[in-house]
Amino acid sequence: MLKKGFKQMLAEANAAIESVSVSAGPEFLSDPDVVILDVRETQERQQGYIPKSIHAPRGFLEFIADPEGPMHNPLLTPNKRVVLYCGTGGRSALAAKTLKDMGFPQVFSLVGGIQAWQAAGGDIES
Repeated sequence: MLKKGFKQMLAEANAAIESVSVSAGPEFLSDPDVVILDVRETQERQQGYIPKSIHAPRGFLEFIADPEGPMHNPLLTPNKRVVLYCGTGGRSALAAKTLKDMGFPQVFSLVGGIQAWQAAGGDIES
């Protein structure tokens, strides 16, 4: 038996981070102090993504977020608000907790992920 399953880990992540609704989409898309971070896999991103988002697959997140990491993306910086999304919201919650643990003070998970974004009529680029 596992010491902690994914349900408990998700519950802990959601308790530790803030979430943002797709209704706030227009606000964070136009805010220069917001970084929109897609933590899905490359194959998923190729099917479409939220405009202005940068890609950081969850498996490489720490290497991309850390300025000393071999894959660091300078657009991902702790002095910006970071809104993370995935397919439905689970991976982005876990990834947001990781960034928070790394010292990013303002991280948010998009509730429902890109599926909710699309259902609400949000723009998608490919």
